[in-house]
Amino acid sequence: MSDSVHLLIPFASSSHPGCEQPRQALNLPHLERLLARLTPVRTDMGEVTSLSTPHERALAREYGLDGPDGCIPWAAWQVQQSGRDPGNDAWAWVTPCHWQVASDHIVMGHPQQLGLDGADSQALLAAMKPYFEQDGITLEYHAPTLWLARSEVFRGLATASLDRVQGRPLDDWMLRTPQTAPLRRLQQEMQMLLYTHAVHDERVRGGQLPVNSFWISGTGALPEPRPSAPPAGLQVTHYLHDAAVLDDWPAWTAAWQQVDGLDCARLCAALAQGQSVSLTLCGERAAQTWSNAPGGLLRRLTAVFGGRRAAGVLAAL
Repeated sequence: MSDSVHLLIPFASSSHPGCEQPRQALNLPHLERLLARLTPVRTDMGEVTSLSTPHERALAREYGLDGPDGCIPWAAWQVQQSGRDPGNDAWAWVTPCHWQVASDHIVMGHPQQLGLDGADSQALLAAMKPYFEQDGITLEYHAPTLWLARSEVFRGLATASLDRVQGRPLDDWMLRTPQTAPLRRLQQEMQMLLYTHAVHDERVRGGQLPVNSFWISGTGALPEPRPSAPPAGLQVTHYLHDAAVLDDWPAWTAAWQQVDGLDCARLCAALAQGQSVSLTLCGERAAQTWSNAPGGLLRRLTAVFGGRRAAGVLAAL
């Protein structure tokens, strides 16, 4: 068992205007206790327009997957973690999704809102697969809303994280480089195919959103040397994820209470037991890490007596 514990919390804050008031009202005693006793050791400041989210960049560092913005090879990493050899090939995630087309913009819904089951997902994949293969892309099923693809077109291809685009206008995130021309054409062809597929009609008759497009993310090949298993002491909590991407701030507030009462409380206990402790909070712009790593007297006193309320810390993310 590892003597070090690192708690990483994605979506600890959001730039959405609806998050501001709930964030100010949060009561997070365990988090504030941690912030008062730990010392800042790393700040990753970015922009809400970056293709990779702060929590993805933080995880990539932990896993040894550092790459340029939008080029963290999550799909290849998933293949390796499932016990397969991804080789030196470039992989990608392909997410079947629903695009809501308005007069001046397109919004992609949260894929989980589709309620897509395995049978329908595999039926759609079987219809789409020959078209992908014509463009040299091997497509395979992994989960209802997550397929795996392999092709040289994904090597060095920067794509926006699914967490950036779901529930938001797609204009700023669309693939528009010369390298992506075959993918844009394929996307258009699949929109026509999906509209005429039997699954489309069945879902519309049943009052469900139809699958009418797909999103590509997690692109690239694994770096050398190959990353190994995640660090033993790393703990990632996903309680806040769905509420944040759905802009459901009452649910986000409730999820934060759960994170504070469970995860942050466990980290407080580990700290009290003398373990090496790290905490990384991730928002939409930035990620910041605190730890109880040894430091000078002034640094330790600053951590103890200079702590801020959690709301102020979260607002800076």
